[in-house]
Amino acid sequence: MNFDPAIAAQVALHECEHSGELGEDFERVSEAEEIFSASAGQVAKSAYLELLQIGKIHSQAMSFQEFLIFITWQQVTEETIPLHFQTGVTLCDAYFTNLQGTHSSQHFSQIQELYRSYRNGLGLDDTDPHDYDDDIIKGGD
Repeated sequence: MNFDPAIAAQVALHECEHSGELGEDFERVSEAEEIFSASAGQVAKSAYLELLQIGKIHSQAMSFQEFLIFITWQQVTEETIPLHFQTGVTLCDAYFTNLQGTHSSQHFSQIQELYRSYRNGLGLDDTDPHDYDDDIIKGGD
């Protein structure tokens, strides 16, 4: 990976805060994220699950969805089980669907890279159904 998902998560959370996309729920997110970042084991996992629940409520909050994708990789490294890889794939699929063909996020290529990693962790082929770069006409002979 050419980036640190933990740092990318913090950047996405900062963007989420400044966009106001979560409204009053940002306080809950901030508290849960603090617990997630400062803890390990079951305490961190409970905070992570709370963040995922908030993500379901705010499925159109793109910066927050990016944050969830990045912290899911942290879960993968903490506990390498298929459930976390599948959660990552599901979050990425929803994210790409919500983009509706735009590439406005600075995190887009990072999320594509994580998506491939999540899929590889499940033993799925390396073909990215959301690889928008395949549609770009390339020059040459």
